[in-house]
Amino acid sequence: MPVAARAQQAAMPVIGFLHPGSVDNADMLAAFRQGLSETGYVERRNVTIEYRWAQDDNNRLPALAADLVRYGVNVIATPSSTAAALAAKAATTTIPIVFGIGFDPVSVGLVSSLNSPGGNSTGVVSMNTELGPKRLGLVRELLPQATRFGLLVNPGSHECSE
Repeated sequence: MPVAARAQQAAMPVIGFLHPGSVDNADMLAAFRQGLSETGYVERRNVTIEYRWAQDDNNRLPALAADLVRYGVNVIATPSSTAAALAAKAATTTIPIVFGIGFDPVSVGLVSSLNSPGGNSTGVVSMNTELGPKRLGLVRELLPQATRFGLLVNPGSHECSE
C-alpha cells in the first residue's frame, strides 16, 4: 500500500466541540467523553477533539464555528446550546452538526422537520419549553388554593438565555 494511502487510513477523526461557556463545566465534559467512549472513541487514542469555548460571549460563536470549519473537523458537536448549533449551521452546509438543545429545532431553524431534518444538522431535543405550562398546570391541580407560585432559574444557563 502506498505511504499516502496508509497515512490517510491512520488519520484520526476530529470532533469540533463548540460551546458558549468555558472549560469550567467539568461534568458536561466528562459526560461527553463518556458517551464517546461508550461508542468506542477515546480522546487522543482514536479520536481528536478540537475545543472552542466562547467564554460566555455568544457573539464569539460564529468566529469559533468558522475556525472549526477551517480546521477541517469531521463533525461539530454543540452540546446544550442553541446559539452554538446555529453558529455551526451558519458556518457550514457540509460538515455534520450534532446538537443537544431544549428548544424545538424546527422553530429555531436548525432542521426543516423532526421527521426529516434534512441538511447537515441532527441531535437530541428535550423540548423543556413545551413542558413548562404542563408542569404549572400540574402544580395548580395539586394546590388549587394557591394564588402565587415561585420559579427558580439559573441566569447563567446558556440554554435559557437564548
